[in-house]
Amino acid sequence: MSEEINLGNFFQSLDTPALLEIGIILALAISFIMTIQRLVPWLANSLPGRKRLLVLSITPYLRLTTIIVAVLLIVPRVIEPTFQNMVAIFGSIGLALGFALKDYASGLIAGIVAIGEMNYRNGDWVKLGDISGEVKHIGLRTVEIVTADDDRVLVPHSYLWSNPVINSNNGDARLQCVADFYLHPQHDAKQVQALLEDVALTSPYIYFDDPVAVVVFEKPWGTHYRLKAYPVDASQQFRFITDMTIRGKAELLNLGAQFALVPNAVQN
Repeated sequence: MSEEINLGNFFQSLDTPALLEIGIILALAISFIMTIQRLVPWLANSLPGRKRLLVLSITPYLRLTTIIVAVLLIVPRVIEPTFQNMVAIFGSIGLALGFALKDYASGLIAGIVAIGEMNYRNGDWVKLGDISGEVKHIGLRTVEIVTADDDRVLVPHSYLWSNPVINSNNGDARLQCVADFYLHPQHDAKQVQALLEDVALTSPYIYFDDPVAVVVFEKPWGTHYRLKAYPVDASQQFRFITDMTIRGKAELLNLGAQFALVPNAVQN
């Protein structure tokens, strides 16, 4: 090689003013990230439905942009900003990430992909494998999900590489809720269908602009009814399903319908 790498020419001289500038940049970046993580949810919670989800979804973008800007401001203050040095430093970082931190790097890259593709946003109800719940926070490496039992679960974004993501509302304020009923086959199906539609339409949680549907499946052991409707807000889904189930069972009993005993091996 005609030239040798001289580390003395690689790094900048970190005197007191340079260290002070780096400290100020880090402090401002951290303060800004902490502020947006508190301010954006507070602002979003004061807005209705879809507007709330739209405001929540900008949090990871603001955080990622802040980190990139901070890195771009700090790097020239640490490294002599020549083309050769930039190639060397980013090549070294790439090798380190590729070999020593490949799993962590995979998670970071997947996080950037998740933010860019909007596979899930704050406020979405998702299912990742056996975990389902509301997306509360999208970090660079993990997504925080709070389940219906109020458990906090952190799932690495790298899960995206080889697994499906089920997003129930995909940025919308509402999601479809389903109440299941299993009846003995001896009954008037048309009457039951009308009764269940009325149960959904008289719920205090229903969103009237979206359709109500009753889907019927005939099984060897009886008839399976699926009552589908949308609540005003996704956060009301469990109260909505409970309300439809309780009142639906009561109305079916008043109608004289008999409930079926579903074999243990049967699902759905």
